Parts: sequence; structure tokens; C-alpha cells
Amino acid sequence: MRSAWAADPIVLGVPTSQTAAAGVADDLDHLNGTTLAMEEINAAGGINGRPLKLFVTDVDKLSPESCQQAIAACVDAKVHAISNAFLFVPIPAMDASAKYKCPYVQGNTQRAATEAFKKDPQKYSHIFQTDPSEVHYGYTYPIWLKAMEDSGNWKPKNRKVHIVQEQVAYCQTISRAAQEALKKSSFEVAKVTDIQFPVQDWGPVIQELKAVDAGAIMIDHWVAAEYAAFCKQFQADPVPNSLVYLQYGPSQPEFLTLAGSAANGFCWSTVLGVYADEKGNAFRKKYKARFPGIMGLVYTGNGYDIAYYLKAAWEATGDPSNFKAACDWIRTHPFRGVCGYMDMNNEYQEAAHFPDNGFAVTATELEKGMSQLYVQVQDGEHKIIYPYEIKEATLKPAPWWS
Repeated sequence: MRSAWAADPIVLGVPTSQTAAAGVADDLDHLNGTTLAMEEINAAGGINGRPLKLFVTDVDKLSPESCQQAIAACVDAKVHAISNAFLFVPIPAMDASAKYKCPYVQGNTQRAATEAFKKDPQKYSHIFQTDPSEVHYGYTYPIWLKAMEDSGNWKPKNRKVHIVQEQVAYCQTISRAAQEALKKSSFEVAKVTDIQFPVQDWGPVIQELKAVDAGAIMIDHWVAAEYAAFCKQFQADPVPNSLVYLQYGPSQPEFLTLAGSAANGFCWSTVLGVYADEKGNAFRKKYKARFPGIMGLVYTGNGYDIAYYLKAAWEATGDPSNFKAACDWIRTHPFRGVCGYMDMNNEYQEAAHFPDNGFAVTATELEKGMSQLYVQVQDGEHKIIYPYEIKEATLKPAPWWS
């Protein structure tokens, strides 16, 4: 790191949930990944000779007012770009940035937000979603089930799927997409059970799961600590021989810590995650050296990738204060990061999803999109099991399979 910089810093706003009930782990991951990128960039001489500096402001992801205020704070700080993990109420935040129009690059994973861009591309021209939207969790779920069956590592006891859905819009959207896709598959929805955050006791849900006895179970929730509690209760009284999928939440670092050995056998996925290829593994090594402990596999890489994507845009356009030039460059120049390939030159201005599931926006080749990672917890570690192009391991029998 240089001790004295002659040039003014380039300021990157990073709204980060620090005190709220939701999203603190993901946002710390995002901030850490961004910090690692900033340190590397500055150690290598900065961006066109200027240092990168972070402006961090607190945000409550569940509060529209707080989301607006966090973006307004970035605008007041005259940041050159905004890097954000995700907000549960993204539109008010997008609106708060609509006049300022610096590049707003995030991993929101929400089609409602990218639909807003599609409807008004002029107003939201500066907003880029670096990952595919959450609809792909639902659309790809039956494809994954079929792949696991075809591999011979899972023999379904029946074709039934039981979905347990939480009430936030993100979970509801995933559930609807899954139900739509399952109708076109060889599997069928047997039951949909509603839960409400916070879940104090999973006992009644598990009894319902046992009564339905579906071959495949999808727990469509988002809170790592509550998933850990589910795993412990389920392992004590499981549904025999069911393939259990937990939506996204196990990606958060505290899941493995809280669930311990009870996590083994459960599967989960993310449409945004650090690959286990040469580039991804090099990042994992650097990150773990800088931030020891269990590493989150999602927003660590996303924060890192966004910083480097912006660096490329600023170096190409020459002036970080020219927001339009930077946004036009990002829109027309795909970028391959540690979490895969980001090409946002499409009607939703979001990364294309791999594998191709027949819905928009998807890629037919791994290196033309961002791969959804299907993961199983094996011996206390997350192992990518699908898609096969980037797998680390194969699906193992879960402890509750006979």
C-alpha cells in the first residue's frame, strides 16, 4: 500500500447491514470480498494512479426507508459507484439513485428489480444485477432432481415434491417458479406448506413432511440459523430416503458452525457462488488467508468481482466521474470473475443463468453465463455436485437414507 497518494481517491459506496436482524453475514462477506479487492488494487498502484476507497453505511434490508437512506448516504458522499450484496426491497433504493446515476452494481437476485429496468431502461440504466434472478432456483430445481436420478446416486421412492415456503417475496417467487417448472417435469407437487419467519419450532413442519412422505423436499427459506435448527430436528426424526434441498441459506458461514454434523447430507444451491476452478480456488486461498475461519461461498466472491469489474470500466473509460460512460462500458463488456461470467447486455440487465433451463435469461455454455452451484454438505464441508462441468464431488447418500 502506498503511504501517500497524490491523486484523489475513487470512492465505492458499500451499503452493509451491520446491526439489523437480517443479512449481516452475507453483507460482511460482501464487504470482506470488496476489502480484499481494494487492498489488492491499491497495492498494485490503484486505478489510473488513484487509490480506491470504501464508503460503508449501515442498512436494514427489510426496511424500504432504510434502503433508501443507505443509497442517499452514498449519493451525499459523492461515491463514484455503489456495490451492494442485496436488498429485500430493492425498488426504493433504486429510485433513490435514479437521479445521481452512478453505476449501481449488485447481487440482488430479484426479477422484480430487473423487471423494473426492463419497463423503464432509461430511469434504471445504471443498475446492474451481476447474478441471475431468483426465478432460476425454481426453474432449475426439477432439472437438478432429474440429473441426480439419472446419475444413479439417488433413487426416488416416489415422484412427489413437498415445498415448504416462507412468506417474503423472494421465497414466494422461487416457490411459484418451482411449481411452474415441476408441472412440465416427471415430478409433481404433492403439497405446499407455509411457514413464517421466525420459525420457533420445526416439529409441526417435520410431522407434515413425514405425513406427505415425498421423495423430494424443498425448504424454501433464507435464514441460516433457522436452517441449522431444522437440520438438527430433521436428523432426529427424518423422512426416510427423501432428498432434502434447502434454498440458499446454508451458504452463509454460520450455518456450518451452528448445524455441526447435523448438516451432513443436506443439499442447497446458489445462482451466485465462487467456483471451485483454478480462478475460484486461488481466490478462496487468498480470502481465507486474509479472513480466517469458515468462508461464505457467495457474496465474498461477488464483492470481489464487482470491485474488479468497476476497475476495468474505470480504466477503460478514464474518468470515474463520467457515470454514463462507465455504465455503457459495463453493459457492453462482459466480465469473467471468480463467480463466473457476467454478461448483462440483455432485456433485464442481469447475468445469464447456466445451465439453460428454457427460461430467460440463460446461457447454453458454462463460459457464457453464471453457473448455479448445487452443493451438498459432505463431512462438514460444502462440495459442488452439479452442474457436472464444475463439480467437486458426486451426491452421497444422506444419513437418513437406508
